[in-house]
Amino acid sequence: MSVESPLVRVEGRQLRLSNLDKVLYPEADFGKRDVIDYYVAVAETILPHLRDRPVTLRRYPDGVTGQSFYEKNVSRHSPDWVRTVRIATPGSSTGAPHADYVMIDDLPTLVWAANLAALELHIPQWTVGPRGGKREPDLLVFDLDPGEPADIVECCRVAELIRELVEADGLTAYPKTSGSKGMQLYVPVRVGSADRTSAYAKDIAQRLAHEYPDLALSVMAKAARKGKVFVDWSQNNPKKTTVAPYSLRARPLPTVSAPLRWPEVRACEEAGDLRFTSDDVRDRLDRDGDLFDVRRNHRPLPG
Repeated sequence: MSVESPLVRVEGRQLRLSNLDKVLYPEADFGKRDVIDYYVAVAETILPHLRDRPVTLRRYPDGVTGQSFYEKNVSRHSPDWVRTVRIATPGSSTGAPHADYVMIDDLPTLVWAANLAALELHIPQWTVGPRGGKREPDLLVFDLDPGEPADIVECCRVAELIRELVEADGLTAYPKTSGSKGMQLYVPVRVGSADRTSAYAKDIAQRLAHEYPDLALSVMAKAARKGKVFVDWSQNNPKKTTVAPYSLRARPLPTVSAPLRWPEVRACEEAGDLRFTSDDVRDRLDRDGDLFDVRRNHRPLPG
């Protein structure tokens, strides 16, 4: 697909693109045209990870140095072919009983979202069925958030410990960078109720905080986080989302939430070792394919 013209046809869908020359990452001179080009280039890989998951768009209409906003309710101006799903939102800050989330299941919708300057794509750990019903979580996530001066290097050490614990329970963990300061570990699971993933992740986080108090903590208090890694188990709350694999991040450079190999995690000695831009990720995909094999190996949680 060429993004040279503002009017394009993508897999039979006509799209009018706007402000293609607008710079969204000033430090990298990376514009909306580049954002769309990146998402087109990784579409074959990212779409299976987005499929059947309601997407929250984080939009940056004036680029990463401007204001941003999360968009759960799809704009009423969206094309009629954009698939949405209505999800109940009890306790919403807006008071709305539901929101109509976009479902990015195909390339035209991905390009449409990129044209909205939706740099970041955030998804839950559960999917919806063909009629829009919420399924139980199929993924468990550990969100590792370092407190300065700790960085992703310390996150890697915590990730290795988590891997040992979940593998002892017969589970498989897949690491990825957050594309920002930290990283995440995902575990494909089968559960009978939505609260099981949070309970299991909380138990792991508390065990680590008890056994390695100088490295990990399981509580959110920022005052206690200095030099440690917060193992955020609460991201398994069904109301919460995490950034999708291969999503861009709104940092000074167009960094990406990039899946990793475990040898890369073990070898990490400085933050730059695991900082990947859009070009880096395209090269990695050309060389290695998709490293984030979370769509299989689902196993029941113990207990």
